[in-house]
Amino acid sequence: MTVPSPRKWGTLVIACLAMLLLAIDLTVLHQAAPKLVEEMRPSAPQFLWIVDVYGFALAGLLVTMGNVGDRIGRKRLLLIGMTAFGAASALTAYAPTPEWLIAARALLGVAGATIMPSTLSMIRNVFTDPRERTTAVGVWSSVSALGFALGPVVGGALLNSFWWGSVFLVNVPVAVLIVVVGSVVLPESRNPRPGRLDLVSVPLSVVGVVAVVYALKTAAHDGVAGAGVWVAAAAGLVSLVLFTRRQARLAEPLIDVRLFGHRAFSGAIGANVVCIFSMLAASLAFAQYFQLVLGWSPLMSGLAGLPGGLGAAAGGALAAPLVTALGRARVVALGLGLSAAGFVMYGQVDMATGYGYMVAAMIVASIGTGFTFAVTNDTILASVPRERAGAASAIAETAQEMGGALGIAVLGSVLNGAYRNNLRLPAEVPADAADQIRESLGGALETAAALPARLAETVTETARQTFVDSMQMTVMTGAVLLALLAVAALAALRGVPKVIAEVDLDDEGRPQEGSVAAR
Repeated sequence: MTVPSPRKWGTLVIACLAMLLLAIDLTVLHQAAPKLVEEMRPSAPQFLWIVDVYGFALAGLLVTMGNVGDRIGRKRLLLIGMTAFGAASALTAYAPTPEWLIAARALLGVAGATIMPSTLSMIRNVFTDPRERTTAVGVWSSVSALGFALGPVVGGALLNSFWWGSVFLVNVPVAVLIVVVGSVVLPESRNPRPGRLDLVSVPLSVVGVVAVVYALKTAAHDGVAGAGVWVAAAAGLVSLVLFTRRQARLAEPLIDVRLFGHRAFSGAIGANVVCIFSMLAASLAFAQYFQLVLGWSPLMSGLAGLPGGLGAAAGGALAAPLVTALGRARVVALGLGLSAAGFVMYGQVDMATGYGYMVAAMIVASIGTGFTFAVTNDTILASVPRERAGAASAIAETAQEMGGALGIAVLGSVLNGAYRNNLRLPAEVPADAADQIRESLGGALETAAALPARLAETVTETARQTFVDSMQMTVMTGAVLLALLAVAALAALRGVPKVIAEVDLDDEGRPQEGSVAAR
């Protein structure tokens, strides 16, 4: 399929705008949460489902929806998904009850799962020139990173003037614009030999991913002692093992598991997982640092993190020319090395650190992230034929979702555990208050406010200092992981060409010998 240049770049603009909308929506709820709780009064379990159900639905359905797009057409699926996303945003904004809000957020996640793989697979199909494709994927990655940083800013700005539902209602006109313009500009593409959708694989993949993500999120919030964590983890792992074994036997699998035997594909997936693992955990820690240690407002905190998004966007844009000069393995290793250096800089942050130093650390780490994601996403897409771009996109994005959940669970547990274990409170603090203070920094500040003034000041200062010490330990753990991954990426991506040519299918629908995917 040859697409005229104006339509091709128009497709990139629409794909980036759709991804920007999704990326903002992933983080904007964090800003709206306090107002939402105040006005709607959900129970604690309801609030957790309000926050998490979007991610559960999104992660669980990405693989299925990527395959559906390959079968019915990526343009068609994107337009259907964006229509549903706009409608679900309106339902979410005006939800009268917590139950309604949970259902609407689940629908948002389902719609998001149709949109995410469609955007990247359409880029793969219209940009047939390898150098143009690398540039386009770099731009897409830049916009995605910028969207995550813009979410708190957009949320903070809207919440200064409007009710909590405004952070979702703003999606509606953007969704309408994408549907109207996309129906004219976007070319259609699909797998000409899709085969049938295996109806056993679909529930196995959904149950496996959702159960594992649920176990990770629950472990991060409640610890690993609960029976629910282990039941969900066991159910998820068993489902994923059965899913993988079934894919290896099927002639037309949802995921071609043979791809993971290729260094280019598996190395890029691994780099994505560990990078997002570290970055999301750091983002969670610094959101608390800005608001609870420094006392900044949600809007100020969102603005404070914006240089990180801009740095990642710049890194994604610069990745394509760097690949031409250095090669894929070196650019990914350089990106991971820069991220590790940024994390080492984060590790020096204390209660007296100036914001200028924070900006420098954010830019170093985020430019490295931009390099990494732009190159790894392009490598993943280029390692499969265009006909399977939707499935490949879904694999990449599912891996990122699970990597993010794993990062928050593991490094979040490191942060919380170090805080609880190292906190030393004055003897005069009542036992019940001490338990709440040890639970989290937010709980410490709230509980300390009810104590006598001098004791409250001591507890507050001690809790903040202990949190900062724990944050330093956490980000240094992330730095070590990123540095090790940089070395591993050099080996995993060694020999992958700077320009990856088109991968074609043989008569049986398999990548032809001699292509990157077949090696």
